[in-house]
Formats: sequence, C-alpha cells, structure tokens
Amino acid sequence: QVRLAESGGGSVQAGGSLRLSCDIPVNTVKTYCAAWFRQAPGKDREIVASISLTHVTAYTDVIKDRFTISQNDARSTVFLQMNSLLADDTAIYYCAARSQYVVSSGCFSAPYNLWGRGTQVTVSA
Repeated sequence: QVRLAESGGGSVQAGGSLRLSCDIPVNTVKTYCAAWFRQAPGKDREIVASISLTHVTAYTDVIKDRFTISQNDARSTVFLQMNSLLADDTAIYYCAARSQYVVSSGCFSAPYNLWGRGTQVTVSA
C-alpha cells in the first residue's frame, strides 16, 4: 500500500509559522491532486487546502490568506506554509493524494485514496 510521509509539525506560539512537507512516491504512483487535511480533538477531519497536477489551488475559508499550499516541479513534495497560526489551528495534519483522474477544479471536493499518518501541530495561545 502506498503511504505518504509528512514532516514539519511541532509546537509554536500563536502568531508563529510552520512549514509542513509531504513526500509523494511519484515513481510508484501517478497522482492528480494533493491536499492537506486536519483533525482537531473532538472534531471531524476537514480539508485545509488542495493543489492539482496543474498547480490549481483551493483553500478552506478559515485559513485563506494565512496558509499556502505548493508543490515542487516534480510534484514529489507538497508543502503547506502556515503563517499567523492560531490556537484553533491545533490539530493533526494529514497529507493526502488522489491517484484517480479528476479535473483540476475538482481536487478540493474529490475523495482521496492515498494518505499519510499525520503530523501534530500545536499552537499555544
């Protein structure tokens, strides 16, 4: 089973920044979308941001203008730059990828079939 690998989580004070990375085994599987999800304690998992094969990005409203999703040219690494972090951003952050075709504009709402194990982000007030 293909497993993605996140890194870059940690603890930071409110107002600080963190950058998450996710390695995608592009030599093993072709992917059309990548995304970051998060799950806070007691809450459902939610999508944070997505990026398509053609670099089309989409964000959930609560993090818009604070977080930026990007990928390297080979699409083997996906990043989530998180600035102006809030205590409410505390969660486990998961990287995901989709190996079935979908149009670029569909990456935000499409289901994902490849997942990482998650990385903890803790923001203290």
